[in-house]
Order: sequence, then structure tokens, then C-alpha cells
Amino acid sequence: MLILAFESSARAASVALVQDGSLVSQCSQCSALTHSRTLLPMAEDMLKNAELTIADVDCFAVAHGPGSFTGVRIGVSTVKGLAWASNKPCIGVSTLEAMAWHGLAAGGIVCPVMDARRQQVYNALFEIRDGKPERLTEDHPIALEELAQELKALDGPVFLVGDGAAITAKYLDAVGIPYRMAPENLVWQSAWGVAMAAQDKKPGTADDLLPVYLRLSQAERERQERLKSGQ
Repeated sequence: MLILAFESSARAASVALVQDGSLVSQCSQCSALTHSRTLLPMAEDMLKNAELTIADVDCFAVAHGPGSFTGVRIGVSTVKGLAWASNKPCIGVSTLEAMAWHGLAAGGIVCPVMDARRQQVYNALFEIRDGKPERLTEDHPIALEELAQELKALDGPVFLVGDGAAITAKYLDAVGIPYRMAPENLVWQSAWGVAMAAQDKKPGTADDLLPVYLRLSQAERERQERLKSGQ
């Protein structure tokens, strides 16, 4: 199966082609440009360079959250549009599960973290078993203090990946909890990870694909706070 995957949940944006688990091509950009300007052009160039077209793609995959509200919406909307227009199936996968694939070579427990602001991260824990990540915890927002306590109870250091790795490492250093930091080329989220996480998922339709935010947006939180205060 040829999967065209998209990742736009954080600062980095990428697209990848994966054929039956083997990487055909990947293009990534971490320029802070709006992902709506970069995703489709990257996909079009990548397909052209691989001498392929949308017609050759069997399925689309996308990181459907958690992550940046805007970034997740752009990625999901892009894939929904492609799936509708081509009448092809699509798969939404956890951003954190996709990131866990970056820990294959490291082995052990992988700790994907995404910056959720306010001293919180989006997080889940995975363990590399039989050449793939196996989920240990569900995706959830968690305070760095709470995450540190969870990691302290584990046997050995975890492998940190994701755009929240730097702030997590800084906090763990401060409280004396050991960890292993992913190298720069593995820290950022990737569409390759999205495609790999999609391998064992059941494809659905564009109507089935929905974003997963895990918590309310800042605007919605502020609106509810105003309502509670009677303003």
C-alpha cells in the first residue's frame, strides 16, 4: 500500500510517501511559514520527483492531534479535501504515536512531548517492542511536574522526542531525573512517523476523519472564564 502522509501539528511541516513500510520520499520544512502555504506544494513536488500522481496513492494519512489547533486543522482539512476529491480512504493517527517511531533505534521507553504551554505538555509513553512502539499510556495533557514524577518511577531514562523535548529536558535537569534526548534530526515530528503509525490502522472516509485536540483552545478557555466571572 502506498501511503501519502502529512504532518503539520507543530512548527515543522512534512509530507512523506511510504510503500509497504519502506520510505520512498520525504520532504520537510521548519521555517515557521503557515502550513497552508507549504503542505500541498511540498506534496506536489515530492510526487512529481517520484514520478507519481495522486492516482497512484492508495491511502492518505495525517497526524490528527494533539498539537497546534491551527496546524492540526490545516493537516486534517488538507487530507479530507484530497480524500474527497480522489475518492480514496484516509487515516488519522495520534501525533504522539507517530513521534514514538523516532525512538526505534534508541529502544526502551520513548516519551513524546509536545509543548502545550502553561508548563504543560501533551504526552504519552511507548515502549519499543518487536521493532515498533507499543503504547503504555493514553494521550493526555500533563503538567511537567506530574510527568517528572511518572518518569522518576520508571526503570531507566526515557528517550525524549518532540517539539516539547527541550522544555521537558530543562525541567528534568532541574529535578535530577535522567533522560536521553533525541538528536536534532529526530526531535521534530515527521510525516514518515505518521505513515508508519497508519500501517496497522483501518482506513476510513473523509467524513470519518476528525481532529483530536484533547483540550479547549485558548480562546474557548478565555470565553468560559469570562462566563464564569459574569463578564
